[in-house]
Amino acid sequence: MDVARILFAGGLSCMMFLPMGAQVDLASQRKEVKAFMSVPGHKVDHKGVIINPVPHAITVDSASSLYIGNGFKFDSKTLSEFSGDISTVGIPTADDGVRVRISYGDKNARKKGVRQVSGAYSLTINKKGVEVTAYDKRGVFYALQTLRQLIDSPVGRDKNLPYVDINDYPDLKYRGVVEGFYGNPWSHKVRLSLIDFYGKNKMTDYIYGPKDDPYHSSPNWRVPYPEDQANNIRELVDACKRNHINFVWAIHPGQDIKWDKDDYERLLSKFNMMYDLGVRSFALFFDDIEGEGADSHKQTQLINDLTRDFVRKKGDVSNLRICPTDYTELWANPKPTGQLAIYGEELNPQVEVFWTGKVVCSDLTPQTLEFVNSRIKRPALFWWNFPVTDYCRHIVMQGPAYGLDQTLTQENVAGIVSNPMEHGEASKLALYGVADYTWNVAGYNPIDNWERGIVNIVPEAPEAYRLFAIHSTDTQKGYRRDESWETTTFAFDNYTPEQFEALRDEFSRIEVVPQKMQSISNKGLLEELAPWLEEFGKLGKRGNRTLDLIKIYEKGDDHEFWKAYVANLMSDDERKAYDAHRSGTMKLQPFYEDAMYGMMAEFYKKVSGVYPKQYSASDSIDTIPAYQFAFDGTPETVYHLEDALEFDRKEGASVVTILTGEPTGEVSVVQFDKNGKELSRHKLETPYTTLPLSVPAVRLRIEGRTDIYEII
Repeated sequence: MDVARILFAGGLSCMMFLPMGAQVDLASQRKEVKAFMSVPGHKVDHKGVIINPVPHAITVDSASSLYIGNGFKFDSKTLSEFSGDISTVGIPTADDGVRVRISYGDKNARKKGVRQVSGAYSLTINKKGVEVTAYDKRGVFYALQTLRQLIDSPVGRDKNLPYVDINDYPDLKYRGVVEGFYGNPWSHKVRLSLIDFYGKNKMTDYIYGPKDDPYHSSPNWRVPYPEDQANNIRELVDACKRNHINFVWAIHPGQDIKWDKDDYERLLSKFNMMYDLGVRSFALFFDDIEGEGADSHKQTQLINDLTRDFVRKKGDVSNLRICPTDYTELWANPKPTGQLAIYGEELNPQVEVFWTGKVVCSDLTPQTLEFVNSRIKRPALFWWNFPVTDYCRHIVMQGPAYGLDQTLTQENVAGIVSNPMEHGEASKLALYGVADYTWNVAGYNPIDNWERGIVNIVPEAPEAYRLFAIHSTDTQKGYRRDESWETTTFAFDNYTPEQFEALRDEFSRIEVVPQKMQSISNKGLLEELAPWLEEFGKLGKRGNRTLDLIKIYEKGDDHEFWKAYVANLMSDDERKAYDAHRSGTMKLQPFYEDAMYGMMAEFYKKVSGVYPKQYSASDSIDTIPAYQFAFDGTPETVYHLEDALEFDRKEGASVVTILTGEPTGEVSVVQFDKNGKELSRHKLETPYTTLPLSVPAVRLRIEGRTDIYEII
């Protein structure tokens, strides 16, 4: 309706509803690959034998079994040496239990054909009992972890284990986690929980470097930790020792470091403080800084001096690690004068160098390793920014760990450390995959690992967790991941009965996921996921109502359709809640958005004769007076009427159609003649109202409180 004059009273406000696809501005996102590849792999039937990481070689004789119901018996020498490991892993002991023989060392390992690398082991279960042969003590610990996993596997539920012969070893030296994200650092409780998880999955490193720890970064990196925090670190170190994990304390001094003797002494003093807390592995981060701290020559000199004055003097400290300022191809200087080349020429060859790949969040490929390795003159230590979400906090990443080349060896990459989310418990699903890949690179199966991880982490409700996880995997920007790969959605006017019922079933199952997840024992995980689960359940309800709306639309009852359509619109608060904790962003929510818009557009054309106006990104929506959204040619926008809206009758019009929300209290439409005399008053009782106009009427006024989507 053309508007010649608007008179109004009361408060005005406007909300614009747009389909999700129209709100995504890829051009404004970071300069990272927007494409994503599908998840490789397939689910495997493991015949009840579930071990993570998957062993390199395993033979199972299901026809023969060993009863373990009485526990396991270790000789006194073994108990004396490995009682800590046996207790940590949780192997039940008994004098009348199954005999366990343990040997380790280079000579014993060679006899059994065990690989000559730290962590390698063999495990045999037969009628004689259990025999473990390992290259080193870490290998013994890993063998015991494998035994524990066999006990917990479906195959061990009746207290009988099949005869098994395993020969296993890690492919990569470093297999771990870096707490290096921005945002809320993990709690002490979560860190301890994660360290146990690392140990169970045969990881080697926990790098402590939370960006928001003030004593890790500027300016307080020079300052000792307060006593309570120092005690926490000591406890973390002890937990890592129990789990054969290297606790690596990282410092981030580059923002304000002074390249002088005083600051060097302060740094050396801080390292000694951490050494006194039990720390024996250290890293220096020079990422995300500018200015003097980014000086490549000064960085290498500092590392080399620390190697001389600290690492070698202590004797029991591992080689240092450094995160360069040029940690990605995205901005690394590739020339001989660049930082990476300077590292290659000047940095102590024993120092490990972190690298994030082609961009900040990216796949691990031979190409990016060739780029960095050829310059730093050593295999890089890959810092994988997955499943970190500090750049997309509205998502909790629950998808498979994939995008890791399966031809790589220790010659190409020193190892991988994953940078997880601030949601530590929710990060375990991805870390389950990282542990698997780094142990058995060529044998890694992303889909199968993810399927096993879901059951491992949420054994009480794996179906509900899986349903949430498969729809909570994509970042929507930056490092894109596949999502909802088992779900088929469709256009509101183009589908088969089978597709409709399948999607109905999916949305119905989604509705009850929050309720089913309440049964899980990991309350820390439940607390982290709670707001996402709540919104996921709402998404299921919204999807089901959309399917109902499609059937109403097909009936052709305009009044019933518009009422149901308005009821299924997301309110401002609902959108804010969903946007803060999204899931189903690749298929489910777009189905809702697209179907709602598509039906609305066809309905609007039917009642107005034209398709609704579409705003473009260049339109200055914020500068449009709020009341004009009642006349702008599209029900996508809404004017929140608080008191009254007066407008002129469109020339030649004989009727007026008013599309509103459910009226709040009494809402009336009043017609006036040219002298301002009231001609008629009609109470709005439904969201879709068509009124005949009196011949003398020249102005109309809507009185009351309601949402006006369009006046036609």
